[in-house]
Amino acid sequence: MGALRQLTVSQQVGLLFVIIFGLLAIVTGLAFARSLRELSPEMAELTERFRRELRAVWIGTVLFWVAWASGAFIATLLFALMSFLALREFITLTHTRRGDHRALLAAFFVVLPAQYFLAGTRHFDLFTVFIPVYAFAALPILAALGNDATRFLERTAKIQWGTMVCIYGMSHAPALLLLDFEGYQERGAFLVLYLVLVVACAQGVQALASRRVRARPVARHIDRAFSWRAFIIGALGGGLVGGLLYWITPFKPAQSLLIGFIASGCGTLGSLVMQALKRDAGVRRWGNRASVTGAVGLLDRVAPLAFAAPVFFHSVRWYFDA
Repeated sequence: MGALRQLTVSQQVGLLFVIIFGLLAIVTGLAFARSLRELSPEMAELTERFRRELRAVWIGTVLFWVAWASGAFIATLLFALMSFLALREFITLTHTRRGDHRALLAAFFVVLPAQYFLAGTRHFDLFTVFIPVYAFAALPILAALGNDATRFLERTAKIQWGTMVCIYGMSHAPALLLLDFEGYQERGAFLVLYLVLVVACAQGVQALASRRVRARPVARHIDRAFSWRAFIIGALGGGLVGGLLYWITPFKPAQSLLIGFIASGCGTLGSLVMQALKRDAGVRRWGNRASVTGAVGLLDRVAPLAFAAPVFFHSVRWYFDA
């Protein structure tokens, strides 16, 4: 660990990406070899699902590498684009009316750019309250000016909720790049990678545990595979990964394990919430209308991160008084 800490920041991040890409290559090779075997229909479906998840991890890792190599400004723009596509996907698959157009335009072209501008310029105090306070007050007012009271509360709540998840939650990921601790300058990329890896691993472990561990579903009408046992196993798996990655963070091993457990739990519960929203919308995946949304399954991918990122960001910032 001492030798690793003696490397420059760029060398440390580069080494981490080499390790990640190497592990992904090994897992991809094993998955390809397994796909050549004759499998039962159930196992074939599970294997196909794993391949989709692995493909998403590859895409996410490449995007994070490009963002890191391009600098914090490009990374912020990349996350802003992801927020835009995710919000578009969310709004397309929920019920809105003509009277909501003012609020929707404000969400896309005022709230989203303003939130990411505040993140990019490190105005973290205003960044923290801009959407929960000011946008939550402005969006219903704009919707009311549309002169349409039909299902007003439901429509307004959906716009606010989509703004909260797709913009507010996601914007905390690039904000991690700009946190500046004493003795941990210019290492925000490590925190983003830490968060993504911990949440992704927790999702994978939780999915595997739900298949292997027999337990009563907590919310049968939302997700038959979600149980408290699988949730705890998944969160512990993410926490263990976080503990192993302590050397890329400002945390001590025990702190890293705990914050990894918390972030993993938030991400997994966030995924359950999005499952409930999908059930309500009557779709299996958010991206099943690719020709309309233009972002196939993006919300499925970013939902855990959108729930985990704010908790992780504010916990780290509070603890280190950054």
